[in-house]
Amino acid sequence: MKALILAGGLGTRLRPVTFEIPKPLITVKKKPILNHLVKFFCVNGVSDVSVLINEDHKEDYEWWRKRYKKELPQIKLHFETKPLGTFGGVKLLKRHFKEDFVLSNGDELKDFDLKSMIKFHKTHKAKPVATIALTKVSNPSIYGVPLMSGARITDFLEKPENPSTDFVSSGIYVLSPKVFDYAPRDQEFVMIEKDIFPRLAAEEKLLGYKAKNYRWFPCDNLERWEAAIEHW
Repeated sequence: MKALILAGGLGTRLRPVTFEIPKPLITVKKKPILNHLVKFFCVNGVSDVSVLINEDHKEDYEWWRKRYKKELPQIKLHFETKPLGTFGGVKLLKRHFKEDFVLSNGDELKDFDLKSMIKFHKTHKAKPVATIALTKVSNPSIYGVPLMSGARITDFLEKPENPSTDFVSSGIYVLSPKVFDYAPRDQEFVMIEKDIFPRLAAEEKLLGYKAKNYRWFPCDNLERWEAAIEHW
């Protein structure tokens, strides 16, 4: 099982911090977010980890990889020359993912039983192309909320006023290589949430996994970053 971490975003909501350092390299408990993510994968048996970064930040990530090489496995770096969304750059790496793989945002701390989610994805009778990890939050109206029929996701509502559930997408997915067949061929900038998941939902190939005992801290703005530092 391989994992790919998305780390090519510009981090505009964390400025001015991200003028100086890429968002996934900001620290929580004095370690970069990426360190926490890589260790999470390793604990769950996923040790082949790649990071997709903006080429402008190559020096920062090379330094990071060298700085922590004794405590982390060898990390592969892939480069985007410009922002391509949450799947545009992934689409270019199709040859690296011939079997099921994990895709994760790079600006969130996560801790749950990923092994169980992978098993759920691989053994479910629906034979999903994608499975999204869902977590329960107290304020779902500020996130993407799934509409579900059993384990099947039928649609997503972005920041709904009156959400029908407390579960939201937590930015980590188990994907079949068939997911590449659903990526638009005629566009470079591709968002998995908007360009791929709706197609999968329509074909009943998108599932939601309600993770138990999930600790999840997004760090995509200053307020959430501060909460992660306080509670992680």
